[in-house]
Amino acid sequence: MLRFWRATINSRNGLAFAIRSEQAIREEVVALVLSLPLAWLVGATVMRRVELVATVVLVLVIELLNTAIEKLSDRLTMDHDPQIGRVKDMGSAAVGVALVMAGVFWLFALAERMGAF
Repeated sequence: MLRFWRATINSRNGLAFAIRSEQAIREEVVALVLSLPLAWLVGATVMRRVELVATVVLVLVIELLNTAIEKLSDRLTMDHDPQIGRVKDMGSAAVGVALVMAGVFWLFALAERMGAF
């Protein structure tokens, strides 16, 4: 039980640091908060509402991992390193793919709500 408690505290600390230090994380937390009532309006079923919120959570998770990669990379060296640059670009690409995926889900749900399907 103590291990679970410590892991919870570490997770809270990591999220709090990310929110304080990264604008992208703050924006995605706002998007998550906004997605809760919007999913209720847009989603035609309870499952669709859960899916819509889950896609926003997934974007936040991937952004947290990307931020961790960037912070670790910057800690290793501040010098320009092409390999580290490619790693950072891949993390950024992961966030981009997740954002596109979330956008497609939301557009599909909107179309479904408006009776296109």
